Amino acid sequence: MSTLHDNIKATKEFWIEADTPWEPVAEGLERQITGHDGKIMLVKAKFEKGAVGQLHKHYHSQVTYVASGEFEMTIGDEVRIIKAGDSYYIPPHVMHGCVCTSPGLLIDVFSPAREDFLGHKQLDLESWPNK
Repeated sequence: MSTLHDNIKATKEFWIEADTPWEPVAEGLERQITGHDGKIMLVKAKFEKGAVGQLHKHYHSQVTYVASGEFEMTIGDEVRIIKAGDSYYIPPHVMHGCVCTSPGLLIDVFSPAREDFLGHKQLDLESWPNK
């Protein structure tokens, strides 16, 4: 049986930044999807000072590298200040979000790919990946 992620077409092997537009996400926040297949996705998120990554959760695993800037990051019940060179991991189904305190760029890796970023409805998999 085929799943949505099995049907997500992979991007080309080489990604050129100038060929991919930035997508507005919220006030002061844009993203650029760089490469993916159904199993993994890399996304750049550019924040202006004061921009908010709203608290949310999803079933995807996420690892993020702070390429520049400074953020007040909330993961679950913990709030930390993170800056360029730092990184963090967000387990599936854990509430998280941030406020940008100095303009910056986050590099996000998701597994599986964020189907909602590709125009599909986000799957409601409360038990994933524990199935």
